[in-house]
Amino acid sequence: MPCRMMAPVVEELAKEYAGRVLVGKINVDENPATAERFQVYSIPTLIILKAGEEVDRIVGFVPKGQVEARLKKHLR
Repeated sequence: MPCRMMAPVVEELAKEYAGRVLVGKINVDENPATAERFQVYSIPTLIILKAGEEVDRIVGFVPKGQVEARLKKHLR
């Protein structure tokens, strides 16, 4: 259920930040190697990468405003 609640938040932010942020989603059941590589043990997990390095991680449902605030910290 938290993943379904988080999906619209991610989709809205992807549209609002198009051209500034690249957003990708994976299904951990279909991509276990990727989930393991990024050490995703709970879902939903949002990982913010900058220059290929993880700079922030959000686990569980978080309201849009909080996700956006954390994302903005890493934008120039």
